[in-house]
Amino acid sequence: MQALSEIQLDELQEMMRNSCRELEELLASSSESSKPVALDEPIGRLSRMDAMQQQQMAIASRRSQTQRLQLLRNALQAMGRDHYGDCRLCEEPIGYQRLKVRPETPFCLACQSRSEGER
Repeated sequence: MQALSEIQLDELQEMMRNSCRELEELLASSSESSKPVALDEPIGRLSRMDAMQQQQMAIASRRSQTQRLQLLRNALQAMGRDHYGDCRLCEEPIGYQRLKVRPETPFCLACQSRSEGER
């Protein structure tokens, strides 16, 4: 696999910056939905259970979004230090097509598959 070109790096950097902005906006707009369900509200038991389930789904979604945002920020920092695009395990270049799909990924497909197989 060959190293990324300047054009590819610029494209990936722009994608990551846009994704960061989108995730930050999403996290800001979804903060209300993850707040605890008020137990003193006069609603029925099923409605309360539904509200609690919605809250738990919102919390899980926010956790996932926060984790992806951190991975994107880490990738942008690595790019600034010229350490972007190489697998953290085998140190081989990560393919452009993989980075285009998941620009924050720190692993090549082979190392990612191996690590998931060990779980």
